[in-house]
Parts: sequence; structure tokens; C-alpha cells
Amino acid sequence: MTLPCPQFMESISLSSLWSETKNPDWVVFFTLSSILAAILYAWSCMKRSKNSPPLPPGPRGLPLLGNLLSLDPQFHSYCAALAKTYGPIYKLRLGTRLCVVIASPSLAREVLKDQDATFANRGVNVAAGDVALYGGADIVYAPYGPEWRMMRKVCALKMLSNTALDSVQELRHKQVRKAVSYFYSRVGSPVDVGEQLFVAILNLTTNMLWGGTMEEEGAGVLPEFRELMRDIAELAGKPNISELYPGLARFDLQGAAKQMKAIELRFDRIFEKVIEQRLRMQKQSPKERNDFLTFLLRSIDEGGDGKTPLTMTHLKAMLLDMVVGSTDTSSTTVEFAMAQMMNKPEVLQKAQKELEVVVGKDTIVQESHIHQLPYLDAVMKETLRLHPALPLLIPHCPSETCTVGGYTIPKGARIFVNVWDIHRDPSIWKNPLEFNPERFLNCKYDYTGSDFNYFPFGSGRRICPGIATAERLVMYLLASLLHSFDWKLPPGETELDVSEKFGLVMKKKVPMVAIPTPRLLDSELYQ
Repeated sequence: MTLPCPQFMESISLSSLWSETKNPDWVVFFTLSSILAAILYAWSCMKRSKNSPPLPPGPRGLPLLGNLLSLDPQFHSYCAALAKTYGPIYKLRLGTRLCVVIASPSLAREVLKDQDATFANRGVNVAAGDVALYGGADIVYAPYGPEWRMMRKVCALKMLSNTALDSVQELRHKQVRKAVSYFYSRVGSPVDVGEQLFVAILNLTTNMLWGGTMEEEGAGVLPEFRELMRDIAELAGKPNISELYPGLARFDLQGAAKQMKAIELRFDRIFEKVIEQRLRMQKQSPKERNDFLTFLLRSIDEGGDGKTPLTMTHLKAMLLDMVVGSTDTSSTTVEFAMAQMMNKPEVLQKAQKELEVVVGKDTIVQESHIHQLPYLDAVMKETLRLHPALPLLIPHCPSETCTVGGYTIPKGARIFVNVWDIHRDPSIWKNPLEFNPERFLNCKYDYTGSDFNYFPFGSGRRICPGIATAERLVMYLLASLLHSFDWKLPPGETELDVSEKFGLVMKKKVPMVAIPTPRLLDSELYQ
């Protein structure tokens, strides 16, 4: 699972734009840049042939501001509402930035499959402080080309293949047991499940990356990592003048690029410490180690894919992708799944009954069990249908002007595919707002992105490379928690709130708090 990058998602208003900076000179730059952008846009419209298809429809905006003042913090549902008025493809103007929203399977296919090569770029503006650290030298944000293909190949072969994942299975097992042991220590007491899931997934991920949890790398590192991830989410949620008015990016009026650089340096110090420690360990004891850092260091020595070299900067950026891209997304998915099941006790009972049959109450869940749990697999699929971690995926950016759905899509536009809206389309899904895992039993849907009615991980060249990892982490942790415990609501509560909060990763608006009760027959199974 990976990250989105729009800077205007959580709270955009005219007052917030003005209050983001204390430098009055920005007003001059704001005005001049906007006027210039308007002139250039008018000139491009005049230059375009009268026979060219028009731009997509969309709500009328204000001069210079476009549609900024009408945006809703819940951007995914706001876009879904606009699709009912303007159709499955429409435009928004955010400052001088043209954005196009896609909200139908057929148009998603055009963008992500039929014209995949044209839309393979992300359009990240590093100078504007977009959420792309290490200069965008990672799999998520790197421009489509030889460098990106090299990293994708290294990831697919060395890190995210089934063989590579199998080699670090014992590392995952150790961390899942630690998570179960923690919840056992809180039996009978209300627990902030979402917070503990975040810690568990972070430890699971870092254990696979370099064979040790954040606590084992030194006291204080785990809190720093969590703080940095919160800083990224906060920075990404702020309206960014440099993103909305690219002509002003060079001035970094809000200091977004400066703040992002500071975050990068702090991440860099953590990675440098881990890498130096690993290199020192290899000199002292050159035994083979099974973790992703070992694979990546070996890939540097082997020269990447043989054509494009893998550098230390690539390595750090890929580590960052894995940590930031998997922790929030996976923990949030488990949290939504547990909350939805607790609100439908019959679903929870079916999932636990399946676990009793496959695993038994006299032993613990092993990762080898997860492929024998079709009902729990359906629960995960239904959770990702209703609550895709990236509801508008990561924005795409056409490398040339093209046509989609009979409309002109200019080069450089930001393209959002509203998979959240498609997954709730009543013409595709019966009772789309109901949590009903049975719809995924004995069905054709999977995570490959080949069916554009259901593609929570995206599709095409830029599909999430960590699907197999996410599936194993989510299924293994979810199965272990459901098999090991019964879960009850705190006194006085009758139902869990499953509403969403849009942001860098879509989360539960109200954190899940529940009380665990042991289910297994032997207390030693919780150690």
C-alpha cells in the first residue's frame, strides 16, 4: 500500500491560505502569478483547434481561486457528489491547477489500462513540498522511465515476491505474537485498538525491513518514527500555495519544501544508523540474513537491474516507501474490518467459527492458515471495497495532451480516480453501503486491478507493488486477533462509529476502543 500526495485535502479555505505565511510579499507573487496563469490559459484556449474535444465539464469557479472555496474536507465524498451532477468525468480548478476526476469503471480503464503509458507519471512537484522525499527517487513518485523500472524490478524480485516474503515469515510471526501478548495483558480493559494496530504493523514492517523492531534499534527511535509520520500527514493535509500556484513554488512561501527537507534529514539519520549497523554486523559476522535491507544492499553491489544502478538514495527511499506506505494503510484496514464486524455480530461469529474449524482453539494461527480462510478473505475484500485506504488512489499525470471519454485532458493535469465512489456504485454493487462479505464468496474479484469494478490497490503500471505484503500482514494480524480474543464494546456503547476521515490515508474518524477477552484454551498460547 502506498501514499497519495494532494496538499489540499483536509481543510482548505481562503483564510487558511492567507494565514499560512506572515510574509506580505507573497500577495504580490500570488497576484502576478495568477494573472500570468490566466493569460497563458486564455492563450492556450485560443491556440487550440476548434475541432479539438472540449475540456470535461465541472463546477464554475472564481477567478484566480477556481473551486478552492467550495471544497469539502471529506474530499472523496465531495467528489462523489459532484459526479452525480457533472457525470463520471469532470474538472476542478484548484488555484491554477487543473484536476480531473474519474468516477466510472470504463473511464478508469481508459486511464489505467488503455492509455496506461500516457498516465504513468505522478506529476510530483518536489519544489512545492509534495509528499515525495529523497527527491521523488522512489517507486511511488519517481517519473516513469528506466530508473523507476529498475526499482520496480528490484522490489518485485528482491523484496515483494512470494519467495522473498516467505524468507521473512518467521520475523512476521514473532511480531504478531508480541501484538497478541500485548492485548492479552490488557484483558478486561478498554484498549485503543487503532493505536496498538499502528504500533504492531510498524514493528512488523521494520522487522521485515532490517530484522529488528524500532525498539531494538534504540530507545526513542520508535516515537521519533511515529512523530515523523504524523508530520508528513499534517504537512500533506495543509493547503499549499506552491502546489495550487506552481509559478510560486520557487519562493516556498509557506516553507513546505523546507519542512519536508527537515523531515527527510531526520528519516535519513535513522536509516543511516540502521545501514551502518548492518554493514558493521556483516563485517563481524558475514552470515546470511533474511530481511529486505540485506536484499537491497546486495542489489547495490549487483548494479541494480544490470542496466540502471541502484544507489544508496534509492535504497533509503524504498525503505521509506515500505514503512510509511504500509503502516497506516494496513493498520487502518484491520481497524475498519474489526469495527465493521463488531457492528455485525453474525459476521464476526462466522469469521471466528471458520478460524475454529481451520486452526482450532487449542493452538495459534500460523501464516500458512490464511489461504484456508475464504470467509476472512471476503471480510478483507469487503473492507477494502467500503474503505479503500487511498480513496482517490495516487494522482496520475498525463505526459502529453490526450482524450479520455471524449474530452481533452491537457498535459500536466492531475488525474484522480475515485475508486471509493466506484466501489459504492449501486449499478455495480447491490446494497453498496451494507457491509456484506458474502458478496465476495465464490466471486471473480481479486487485487490485480484487472476488473475496474473493484481495484482498491489501483491498476496498470503504477499499481501498488506491495499487494502481497499487505494481504499477508492484514490477514495474519486480523486472523490472530479474532482467533485469540472476543471483542466487546466499552460500557454504555452500542455500536462503533465507522465513518471516515479523509487525509493522507483515509482513517476512522473516531478511533476504535474495545475490550479483549481470551478465547483460546491455554494461557500459554498468549506468550
